[in-house]
Amino acid sequence: MELKLAQGFAVEVEAAAGDKPRRTITGIAVPYNVAATVTDGTTVKFTAGSLPTDGKAPKLFMYHDSTQPVGLVTGRTDTADGMLFTASIVETQAGDEALTLAKAGVLDSVSVGVNAQEFYRDDDGTLVITAAEWVELSLVPVPAFSGATITDVAAASGEADTGPGAELDLSESVEEEPVSEEIAVEAAGPEQIVPTVFAQPKRKFDLPTAGEYLAAMHIGGETFRNVQQAVTDFTVANKTAFQAAAGDVATTDTPGLLPVPVLGPVFDDLNYIRPVVAAVGARAMPDGGNSKTFIRPTWTTHTSVAAQAAELGAVSATTPVIASNVVSKSTVAGQVTLSVQDVDFTSPGAMEIILRDLAGQYLLKTDDIAADAITAGASASGSTWTVTANDPSTLIAALYDAATDILTATNFLPDHIFVSANVWKSLGSQLDADKRPVFPYTGAAGLMGVNGAGAANITVANTFNPFGLNLVADKNFATDTMVVARATAIEFYEQVRGILSVEVPGTLGRTFSYYGYVATFIADSDQVKSIAIA
Repeated sequence: MELKLAQGFAVEVEAAAGDKPRRTITGIAVPYNVAATVTDGTTVKFTAGSLPTDGKAPKLFMYHDSTQPVGLVTGRTDTADGMLFTASIVETQAGDEALTLAKAGVLDSVSVGVNAQEFYRDDDGTLVITAAEWVELSLVPVPAFSGATITDVAAASGEADTGPGAELDLSESVEEEPVSEEIAVEAAGPEQIVPTVFAQPKRKFDLPTAGEYLAAMHIGGETFRNVQQAVTDFTVANKTAFQAAAGDVATTDTPGLLPVPVLGPVFDDLNYIRPVVAAVGARAMPDGGNSKTFIRPTWTTHTSVAAQAAELGAVSATTPVIASNVVSKSTVAGQVTLSVQDVDFTSPGAMEIILRDLAGQYLLKTDDIAADAITAGASASGSTWTVTANDPSTLIAALYDAATDILTATNFLPDHIFVSANVWKSLGSQLDADKRPVFPYTGAAGLMGVNGAGAANITVANTFNPFGLNLVADKNFATDTMVVARATAIEFYEQVRGILSVEVPGTLGRTFSYYGYVATFIADSDQVKSIAIA
């Protein structure tokens, strides 16, 4: 059994000890005793000591793609709370990209790939893993856990060269050393050849080039501070001298001297979350995603069993039929082109903001695709919720009708309810005959839920729990959408490819794109039932 489980982390960039940068990331690979959804939709959790600290070192991949290896897990420390790791990143083009994306916070998650060896299921159906073979660790953009953190990302000096002609001042780490002395970069892993970087004599330059500035940003630390100071010194030294005229001088007379403050980062007006994808889970593309389509088999006709009418009488016999459903992949992508002037004249933080937004827009669009698949693949329950003030009777009837349809057809019960924003509002506004909330808040405020059909928290859209169903409210659903479903019948596959960039000399620009492949499949429409709203 191979499991791939994503965890979230917040990236902090720090210099390595002794002013010798290393190409490493460090953090928590798996938090123990925390449940999450794996690629096949199963809920699992790892117990303390379930992952090995010895044996063959796990490989470090990008996006669970074995064709994109970027390093090796070189350190494993088992604690009571989780498995800590240190991974080295090889000095290749793919490794440089992985390290850059991790430092920028674009790849802000890790995901383990294991072969479960010893496990059991608890009373809730959660697969509890007590022993597993740790095969790989991947850098991925979308987390399932919030408890795993990377505490350090350190880049080697050799990654700073952004193109031909980019020269960087590396002498601050050796203090007056001869030009020919070698600085050995700490090995990123046992299989990596350690490069040698030669110190350059410290030079004075009036203004760094764009390549120098961006490369210094990636190195960080003292190198970036020196380059920033050079920019400041050049600006101060080359300011035009102004002499005030005789008499009174008002601000309207010297508008060019007045600074224009820029307050903080760009205000966030979008929440880059995927409620639908988080609810059903993102599954890895089969076979590493090396095909335009793949086959997802489902039952058309099951075998049959019946009581034998008499001894030696014919027993029940039905030919099973399994459908070969072809699932096609879609490419989801976006791009942005920045002028070299925009890169040269603004803080590198501006480019990071734009790239984060590009990745965030990818998240929003893929969630929209998943939401559309649910509404398109749902079968009608035949029930209607007539939204009436102080009378939730039609709501109760509609929910139970849909659940009964699912139970009758499949012997499963639903576990999720997917709703649009206006339906979420109507659910929260439901009152009983005594004008008490049907979904009362039952948390710290201590409100009694004697009439409650579920719990609610007005501060979080997805904490209603009507009739035991997990509620997923998403703006990507069309108005008046209400779907009751068993989440494992909704399959969402994804292969994130990340960022590409190319220089455009003809227009003095630089184009960035972010892309990935997704596919959706409703395995059984009898387990996904829509309710009409009136």
